This record gives sequence, C-alpha cells and structure tokens, in this order.
Amino acid sequence: MHTAPPPKDALAKWLNDYPSEEVEGYGHLLLEEKAETDPALADDLIDYFESAHLDARKCFHKLARISLHPDAGDEACDAQYPNSLPLTALKGLFGEVMCGMMAENFEFVGKHEYLIPVFLFRNHEDAGQYIYTLSRDPTRTREVLGRKGDDFIAIVVDNEGKVTRFIAGEAKWRGSWTPSALATVMLGAKIEDPEDKTKRIHNGKGIWFEVNRGLSVPLGLEQLHAILDECEPDKYSSVIASLDRILARRNPDPVERTDLILLAGGSPPTRKAKHSLIPWDVLPEEYTAGRDLQIVELLFSNGDDLIGEIYSRLWAKEDALA
Repeated sequence: MHTAPPPKDALAKWLNDYPSEEVEGYGHLLLEEKAETDPALADDLIDYFESAHLDARKCFHKLARISLHPDAGDEACDAQYPNSLPLTALKGLFGEVMCGMMAENFEFVGKHEYLIPVFLFRNHEDAGQYIYTLSRDPTRTREVLGRKGDDFIAIVVDNEGKVTRFIAGEAKWRGSWTPSALATVMLGAKIEDPEDKTKRIHNGKGIWFEVNRGLSVPLGLEQLHAILDECEPDKYSSVIASLDRILARRNPDPVERTDLILLAGGSPPTRKAKHSLIPWDVLPEEYTAGRDLQIVELLFSNGDDLIGEIYSRLWAKEDALA
C-alpha cells in the first residue's frame, strides 16, 4: 500500500508554483524549476516512488518467482520491477507517480483532500510479462506497452468513510513540450485531410478525446476496490463498501469525478517564464466533458537524468544490506 507522504520541502525548493482557478470548475497549476534540475533531487523523491511502486513490485516479483528477501541470493535479481523497465516505460511511470505527488502536495480545483490508498501499477500487464521474461532470459529486452485505463486514481472520503469524489489522471512526458509536440499529444497524430489532400490535420484521438469520453465510473475504481479488498479489507472496510455501491450496475450511488491532465518534461526553448502551455484563464474549448478539470504543467530540465537516477536507485538500501 502507499504510505509515504509527498516530499513537501523538496518540492518547495525545486519548483515555483503558479496556481490559478479563474474559471469555476477549472484549475491550472504551472510548476517551473527554480534552477536547472540536479539529478541528486532523486534523494528526496525515492521514498515516495518506492511507496508508489511497492504493491506492483510485490505482485510482479511473485509472478516471476523473484524473492524480495535481501538474503535470498536470487539468481534473477537483475530483473527487478520497476528498475529494469526500459527508459520509455519509466518516463510513463514517472508521470503517473507525479500525478499522485502533485495531488497530495498542491491544492487542486475544488480544494478537495485526496486519498491515495495504493497506486494501480499492478494492472500494468505488459510490465509484468516483461519482468517475468527478463528474469528467465536477460537478453529479452524490448519496449513495454503502456497500462490500459486511467493513469492515476485518487479518492475523496468523508468522515463516514463514503467515497464522494475521485480524480482520474492522464499523464504525458515529453523531453521538450514544443508547440507541435503539445498539439500531437492533445489532439492526436496528423493524418491526411480527407477533404483536402494537400493538407494534414490532427486525427482528434489525443488526450482531449480520451478525457472527454472518460466513464463516470471508470475501471480504475474497480481495480482500486479489488486491491483494497485483497490487501486491507479491515482498514478500508467503509471505503470498500462505498465503492461497492458506486460500482453497482443497478441504482449505483452517485460520485463526482475530477479530470486531471499532467504534462511533464522540458520547457520549449521559446517559452518565457510563467507562460503556460495551455491557457489558464479560460476553460480550453476542446474540453467538453462538463466535469471539474485540473491541468498541471511540470516543466524542468535534465528529465532523463532525474528519471534514470530515481529508477536506478529504488530499493538500493535493501540491496546494500543484502
């Protein structure tokens, strides 16, 4: 389960934050590095990342029959989750973890207090298959397909343990958020215009498309329910019961949804300080879902180095004690 608090002091030293909620139901948060990001920042982030990945690590290592005991001397110890995943996959995981860190550390639209009992990484089927194969054949490296469904789920729980709201996040990483990269991510890849073959247009299958068609009760809530019911049925009994009622096919309990879009990576060379990638003062016209929307832009340098440093050192303390 996820237990580590967000590294508030480290985030305050690392980032300038520019929050805005000029439009009802729309929150925008721009986060800029105060100075060039030092990969040594990983020291302050590792505990949170270990907490976020621990549940999936246990599941995938059990699947691959890799012992987590430091004295096991497992022959397959080089195949570790998430450390052994390729960099492209790690960038995706980084964005998903940062969704949680941002939701727990900063104030989002509606000023709700979000609870993250566990991250849903155990449902990353291709990552599990990758670790299983790599533990038996270390030459079988490849790219890893992304996890299906929402990248991130957190819930709001009232004093009686009832789930009243959840936030579902989509996270994207780019080494540089150039205008063309942003347009492709948000609006989809470019294709030939069927009405004018001399032009190319976006296919409309980007993040806006995915967020707008998000279910009012997504699969992520069912996945969260399953993990809680398996791992912490007593501690989260009221939450589990509430999710049961929300997930019911007949006469389900109503629950509010907030959509979160996190864009993480390098600032484009032409962007000026304090200038956002997506307008902060008006609700983007591409967003038509009619729910609360929170945008987070996390812009910093040396991203590949920071991500590599974090994921190469997860559980290194345990390895040192082995």
